[in-house]
Amino acid sequence: MSVAPLLQLTAIAKSFGAVRALNAVSFELRAGEVHALLGENGAGKSTLIKIIAGAHPPDHGVIEINGARVGKLTPALAHKLGIACIYQQPALFPDLTVAENIGLRLEPVAGASRVNWRQRQIRARELLQRIGAAILPDAEVRSLSMPEQQLVEIACALGAGARIVIMDEPTASLTQLEQKLLFGVVRELQTSGVGVIYISHRLEEIFQLADRVTVLRDGESVGTHPVRSRRGNAARSEQSEIGNRKSEIDQRLLTSATPITEAELIQLMVGREVSSIYPPSAGAAAEVVLALQNLGCVVGGVKRVSLEIRAGEIVGLAGLVGAGRTELARILFGITPADTGEIFLNGRRITIHSPPEAIAHGIAYVPEDRRRHGVILELPIAQNMTLAIHRRIFPGAWLRFGAERQLALGFIRDLDIRTSGPAALGSSLSGGNQQKVSLARWLATKPKLLILDEPTQGVDVGAKSEIHKIIRRLAQDGLAVLMISSDLPEVVGMSDRIAVMRDGTINTILSGKSDAHSVMAAALGQKERAI
Repeated sequence: MSVAPLLQLTAIAKSFGAVRALNAVSFELRAGEVHALLGENGAGKSTLIKIIAGAHPPDHGVIEINGARVGKLTPALAHKLGIACIYQQPALFPDLTVAENIGLRLEPVAGASRVNWRQRQIRARELLQRIGAAILPDAEVRSLSMPEQQLVEIACALGAGARIVIMDEPTASLTQLEQKLLFGVVRELQTSGVGVIYISHRLEEIFQLADRVTVLRDGESVGTHPVRSRRGNAARSEQSEIGNRKSEIDQRLLTSATPITEAELIQLMVGREVSSIYPPSAGAAAEVVLALQNLGCVVGGVKRVSLEIRAGEIVGLAGLVGAGRTELARILFGITPADTGEIFLNGRRITIHSPPEAIAHGIAYVPEDRRRHGVILELPIAQNMTLAIHRRIFPGAWLRFGAERQLALGFIRDLDIRTSGPAALGSSLSGGNQQKVSLARWLATKPKLLILDEPTQGVDVGAKSEIHKIIRRLAQDGLAVLMISSDLPEVVGMSDRIAVMRDGTINTILSGKSDAHSVMAAALGQKERAI
């Protein structure tokens, strides 16, 4: 006798006005399963998750939880039925303690009742210990790191008896060590019979964690497939052991079809074959654009950095979180000026004390956090693109809106930004298109050196491929590019040379033909042959 799935969605449809967000989407989650939900930005993932969480009612379709049909699912009912969402940005009260946040989520609301502070502390401690989180119940949430806050969210979900946990881009801001901790928690949830819906743009995570994957494209489900694990025989043994404990999972479903490969998964997501995510190098670089000699900054923790970047060259800047990569970029852009060493631009020694000076010298910086520092969501696309050249576009008292519009139209065309036009707000764009707008702002300054900090973080596979092609084309046009990335395949695939940072300095410089193992070995301080 087969056991009913934890969650069964059948032919779910949802429209917002004339826009069809979901069309006849079916999805199933079983006890003890990690089911990945993938798709490009705008594919319908967020809408589907909001329907599962009760935030949006479907126009058509059937929702069944634990085998029972649910007529009208609301957030309160979803919570009661054991559905919990854990988002990239945890929804906790920063000025309250961990125990108080957990208590507010789990304790019944009663006007005249008194708080049992001791019991609240005990329950918080037990829940945190259950997921292996070394967090004190009386710690203020604002003092916690992002992954620690996510662990508190997971503790809340377990305390509420959640059987269906939705994780939306949970590792976007985590270090590798923190990711490993989170993966361990996810596997613990599996062994206890919790079903996990896992959303991520990082395909390597899907192949490490997921049992199955469902792909959405243009609001429709284009397939559900078992996942081929990359973790080798030991990991497959571990998965088998977990599978033996997951008595409610129909193992035949996981093994009856051929596991999907990464290439097939990408093709399902984008609707076309992505033959090369990383476009080939243009060839030999030209003259040296940027030369650093023993550059250092006490505030940024950067010391004795020496590096050359040539015109037409992409230099990847790799290293573990905290190695000093972003801090070096901030020095070059004048946010935290250097206090030792020398900077040469096109053979001429320069000093950079502020971002305006950096811009005047021909240095552009696309920061990591596009929502905070890249794109102003409340402004139209055209105004976002001209923020760095405002005086040039609007000299004196002249308001040249026509020139601003023409510049924006040019970048919309050249960067293939998918939008209704220059007047559209930044908030109307997908993550990949927001990144293109951020890039356009700095290309408008006509830079000699372009610094890119995590240029494809949080964007889907199709947009990532497009951004890579743009970066390669810019290098082919003679721009010198310094690209910071935590994505090792991206560093290896895009770089002509790879500078690896460790403890605030460049530890090794490798050929762009190096593999990910060599880059990681250098980041960890192991000796590698430099070029």
